[in-house]
Amino acid sequence: MIAVTGATGNVGRELVRILAEAGETVTALSRGEAGELPGGVRHVRADLADPDALRPALDGVDALFLLVAGDDPQGVLDAAKAGGVRRVVLVSSIGVATRPDVYRHPAAFEAALLGSGLEQTVLRCGGLDSNALAWAGSIRADRVAAAPFGDVGLPVVDPADVAEVAAAALLRPGHTGSVYELTGPAPTTPRQRAAAIAEALGEPVRFVEQTRQEAREQMLAFMPEPVVEGTLAILGEPLPAERRVSPDVERVLGRAPRPFADWAARSAAAFR
Repeated sequence: MIAVTGATGNVGRELVRILAEAGETVTALSRGEAGELPGGVRHVRADLADPDALRPALDGVDALFLLVAGDDPQGVLDAAKAGGVRRVVLVSSIGVATRPDVYRHPAAFEAALLGSGLEQTVLRCGGLDSNALAWAGSIRADRVAAAPFGDVGLPVVDPADVAEVAAAALLRPGHTGSVYELTGPAPTTPRQRAAAIAEALGEPVRFVEQTRQEAREQMLAFMPEPVVEGTLAILGEPLPAERRVSPDVERVLGRAPRPFADWAARSAAAFR
């Protein structure tokens, strides 16, 4: 049995679908309602912030897809081991390597997993294509997308590619002990991503470049200040390692990662 945390998210939902179609027994874990899931998939409401309550959901589970969530990675891993989990695929952040002073939370999960004695694979992601869904409301209402640093490019990755790599790590041998950096095929700028969404819609979308302070105030509404500052630093002054296109998606899947335009075409309904 494989358990997928964050099963209603952009990566988790796709991973559940892949695993179910592969004939695996899947438990989908989420804090809220699951919505529509593939036939045969069991849904359990569980919160990674409450490891004790998580234990019953992991009984009989062999492998776990784990998000960085909650503040007790050791408690989560103890609950996993108590349920019988032997293998964990952890979604982490490229920032663990590039800005460890800021990305302490995912680094703590990686460290706890390293010391757990469990088989492990770590997926360090940069930004996801689906972060552009933050524009959905303004594009639907006014055909406007606003972001800072409009001409700074980063190789954002398709969440479907992350899900496929996670599935490979869960189902195929040879990935234990690996740390993969997952990126898209090329850096794209916010302005280019807005243009790709416009192309998918068949309608113009106006890009508005925010100031750093405007973006900071917006982000502080849902992110802690140190993470906001680290994120703005990556978006505005990325390090060479944060701009780098990683070969790991192609190495694992045998094909190049999907470009942002593919994600935009598949997600156009969210912006109509």
